[in-house]
Amino acid sequence: MGQSDVVEYVNINDQPSSPRVYGTRKVSILPLIFLILYEVSGGPFGVEDSVKAAGPLLALLGFLVSPIIWSVPEALITAEMGTMFPENGGYVVWVSSALGPYWGFQQGWMKWLSGVIDNALYPVLFLDYLKSGIPALGNGLPRAFVAGLTIVGWAAVLLGIFSLLPFVVMGLVSLPKLEPSRWLVVNLGEVDWNLYLNTLFWNLNYWDSISTLAGEVDNPKKTLPKALFNALILVIFGYFFPLLVGTGAIPLDRDLWTDGYFSDIAKVLGGVWLRWWIQGAAAMSNMGMFVAEMSSDSFQLLGMAERGMLPEVFAKRSRYGTPLIGIIFSASGVVLLSWLSFQDIVAAENFLYCFGMIMEFIAFIWLRIQYPAASCPYKIPTGTVGAIIMCIPPTILICVVLALSTLKVAALSIGAVVIGLVMQPCLKYAEKKRLMKFSTSAELPDLHGPEQESVDSLPE
Repeated sequence: MGQSDVVEYVNINDQPSSPRVYGTRKVSILPLIFLILYEVSGGPFGVEDSVKAAGPLLALLGFLVSPIIWSVPEALITAEMGTMFPENGGYVVWVSSALGPYWGFQQGWMKWLSGVIDNALYPVLFLDYLKSGIPALGNGLPRAFVAGLTIVGWAAVLLGIFSLLPFVVMGLVSLPKLEPSRWLVVNLGEVDWNLYLNTLFWNLNYWDSISTLAGEVDNPKKTLPKALFNALILVIFGYFFPLLVGTGAIPLDRDLWTDGYFSDIAKVLGGVWLRWWIQGAAAMSNMGMFVAEMSSDSFQLLGMAERGMLPEVFAKRSRYGTPLIGIIFSASGVVLLSWLSFQDIVAAENFLYCFGMIMEFIAFIWLRIQYPAASCPYKIPTGTVGAIIMCIPPTILICVVLALSTLKVAALSIGAVVIGLVMQPCLKYAEKKRLMKFSTSAELPDLHGPEQESVDSLPE
């Protein structure tokens, strides 16, 4: 598959994280939990379309069952692989280690582009919530703020509490109006499966994004698995509880269940003050998701530059330790895509993300088969066969999402993939002709060394 390099699977007990930047603090477990929350969720803003597409029962079941099929396997793989390769670049390094640098670059291109498309959602979603209270608002430009990742992490904690708390209040004031029979409404003949699955998939993915920040985490071999577990619980509760309240306390009108509808429910249940709180929470949540995704995308580019996959300029950091060039590139892509509709962005982002996840599953299983005895700070308690079985349900879900994509989305996404296939040889040519400067950090372990080194690196 692409390069024929023999992969060196280093002993991760001796493996350093990304090159240390002196003067910057590492991210601890609580900020990391909320960074993961904002990488994946940020609250229930954007889940409304699941009720519009399929009704209350399937929406509720979807956010209970889908995490088992998709989120749990992805989070477990991220915990194992992220502790095995605790460096910026994350899944790019996993795929590169298993399949070679060519496919590692393709993984980086698809996941970065998917992340940029995903980040274009948040200005759109933010405006949808504002328009529910101020209909005159229709346009806007996203803004990114550059700060140290530690500051971003603690800001995510505060934003997360502020964004989730109004839904707890809404649940309390809804108690007298709850009618459990409303939760059981379903009509399989009127389900928009494309919208339903895309909404579920988008709201439950991106667990692997935190891996691109592993080099900035304090003791990632212990912190990352714990943070992923706690974030998983928080995400599921943050989706299911508001849906339970909204569908149980308000008479069903599926046409009204679209972006921003939770603020209307809040006004009916609690009054204008609760509506404004929900809208403020949506604004803060979208800000948190925007900054978290921007951090992940830009640190991924930094990690790829440290591995010599991108020009050296992408590895430069600001005085706060942030990858300034990566932020500029990622923000530029967001601005260019913000004019698209919410549903169009979700569909395009999901398509590219599916391709990237297939490569991650292949890399995970390949490394398990090739090096079953390799030491690892966190290892999923299954053998190789169990690891393969665990990847089957999410792979089936990926195939269904791809099959339901429109021809327009498929054509644009495949075109983007082709650009990546051509871009990597072009960059190698530029490196060979010294048109751009590339370098690999001496502090990172060699992923593609000689075969003898590969054998010697395995623990006895």
